[in-house]
Amino acid sequence: MEFDLIARHFTRPTPGAVLGVGDDCALLAPTPGMHLAVSTDMLLEGRHFAPQDSPAGIGHKSLAVNLSDLAAMGAIPRWATLAIALPAADDAWLKAFARGFFRIADSHGIELVGGDTTRGPLTIGITVIGEVPPGEALRRDGARPGDEVWVSGAIGSAAAALAYRQGRLSMEQIDAAKVLPALYLPTPRVALGIALRGVASSAIDISDGLLADLGHILERSGVGAVVDFAALPALPVLQRYLHEAVARDCILAGGDDYELCFTAPPARREAVFEAAARADTPVTRVGRVTLETGLHVVGADGEPLAITCTGYDHFAA
Repeated sequence: MEFDLIARHFTRPTPGAVLGVGDDCALLAPTPGMHLAVSTDMLLEGRHFAPQDSPAGIGHKSLAVNLSDLAAMGAIPRWATLAIALPAADDAWLKAFARGFFRIADSHGIELVGGDTTRGPLTIGITVIGEVPPGEALRRDGARPGDEVWVSGAIGSAAAALAYRQGRLSMEQIDAAKVLPALYLPTPRVALGIALRGVASSAIDISDGLLADLGHILERSGVGAVVDFAALPALPVLQRYLHEAVARDCILAGGDDYELCFTAPPARREAVFEAAARADTPVTRVGRVTLETGLHVVGADGEPLAITCTGYDHFAA
């Protein structure tokens, strides 16, 4: 049964690997002189997606969140492994899941080279492997006082979609339809991460919320930052709900954005815009790095804003 499922849904040619699915191990031949970037993420039903969610969408998102980690390092995607626990061998569900998974895999040139299946609560674990030239990986520990803080795309939409779905944010249905795609079909900023090599001083993907993830950069770099709330890029439809505290929290700390937050010296500002243009991805300056540690958010008047949420807690009930 297990091998039939793998053969039907997950076995494809892997010209970029020496040996792909079908043996005890995959055999990979990294490009000579390149460093490997490796990341693993796990998604659980009821925690990261709902039972009623589209299996094709789950397939897309499960790989997208991993590709976002490669993007944050400026790495080129190469290979992935997939481990999946299933309550039952549901052929129709797996067919749709594989369709969503391979659609985004093909768009980023990443090959599935191995994995595992077993029976259990629906759980998806993916490991991705990418390549980056030595000394060019984007890291969290390079931010310096005076650097500017940047964010790609728009943030807060996925968290707003989840808050709407859970009944915590009341939105018009036509407005909700504009934020829901960010939750179900996130776009990993792989091209931007590659374009920012040699330009950004540090980077991270926004998975747990801007405040939490920027906080990781600041902690690793031993610096602080001031963020201008009015500068934070959010869809106009979400900005119309900023009178609701939950909408403000979605932008600051909602998570599931999978945009990039990065820093760069002011002298590299034009290079940042050039990188963004090459990647066809909008970027916005949202703050500055400070010598004094700590993360502060200010309003349009320059006064500190009260922060009620700091990011996603992986062990919250």
